[in-house]
Amino acid sequence: MDRFGDVEAFLAIVERGNLSAAARHLGRSLQAVSRSLAALEKSVGVELVRRTTHKAQPTEAGYDFYRRVKPALSEIAEARAEAGNRSAEPSGLLKIGGPELFGPSYLIPIVARFMEMHPKVEVELSLSNRFVDLAQEGLDLAIRIGELPDSDLKALRLGVMRRVVFGAPSYFDKYGRPRHPRELAEHQCVFRNTDRDAGAWQFQDGGRPMTVKVSGRLHLDNAAASHSAVAVGLGIGRVPLWQVQDLVDSGAIEVILEAFEQPAVPVHVIWPAARLPLAKTRLFIDFLAANLHIERRNRECVVV
Repeated sequence: MDRFGDVEAFLAIVERGNLSAAARHLGRSLQAVSRSLAALEKSVGVELVRRTTHKAQPTEAGYDFYRRVKPALSEIAEARAEAGNRSAEPSGLLKIGGPELFGPSYLIPIVARFMEMHPKVEVELSLSNRFVDLAQEGLDLAIRIGELPDSDLKALRLGVMRRVVFGAPSYFDKYGRPRHPRELAEHQCVFRNTDRDAGAWQFQDGGRPMTVKVSGRLHLDNAAASHSAVAVGLGIGRVPLWQVQDLVDSGAIEVILEAFEQPAVPVHVIWPAARLPLAKTRLFIDFLAANLHIERRNRECVVV
C-alpha cells in the first residue's frame, strides 16, 4: 500500500472511531488497515492512535497530524478524481454542524434534498448549542447564529433572524396585549432559567437600548417546553423567531412588540479557510444559500 493509502487509513480510523469501521468504510481488510497505521506511525516516528479492543483514539500528536493532513489529502483525492475524469459527481463524507433546534426544521429538509441530488455523498450532521471548533470536531462546515468572533474561518452570511416576544391568543384575550415592553412587568413571562437574559429582556425604544425585568410562576429548563407553555396560554415568551416559526404559521401564537425588537441576529455558514473547499462542500454551501428560507439582508462572503 502506498503512503497515500496509509494516510487515508489513518483518517478513516480517526473519523470512524475504530479500525474495523475504518476497514469497512475503505473496503479493505482489518489487517491491511492495521498495517497501514503501523507503517505511518513508523514513518512519522510517533504514536498517532491509541488502540483498545473496541476503540481507537487519536493521541495529541495524532490529532494535530489529522488537522494538518485532512485538507491536503482531500485536495489530493479530488485532484486524482479530476485527472481520471471522475469529478462530475461529488462523493464522500460531508460533516455538517449546526444549532440543535435549528437542525430539524431548517437543515434536515435541505440535507435530504442535497443527498437525493448527489447519491454518492454521505452526510454526518452534528447538532449542538455549543460554538464547536470545526477542526477539533472534524467538520467541513457549520451554521452559526449570532455575531461571529474573530477567527481564521471563512463565512457566508445567509441572512438574519429576529428575536421576538410572543404569546397565545387565549392569553391575550384573558390578560390583555402589552403595547410597550414596560407593561411586561405586569404579565406572566415564560423563559428558561438558563437563558442568558432570564428575567431581564432587552429591547430598543427609539433606537436606545432598554432592559425590562420580567418574572413568571412557571420555571423551565427546556426550550421546547417553554414554547409549548406559551402556546397553551401560560404566559408570554421571548425567543429567536426561527424557534417558533411553525407556531406562528399555525396561529397558535402571535408576535407582539415588533417596534421594540433589537437588531436581527445574523446567520452564517462557516468553513475552514483552506486554499479551496472541496467540491461537495462548495456545492452544499451554494445549495444551502439558495434554499435556506430566512430573512436575507446584505448577504456577503467574508473572512472572519
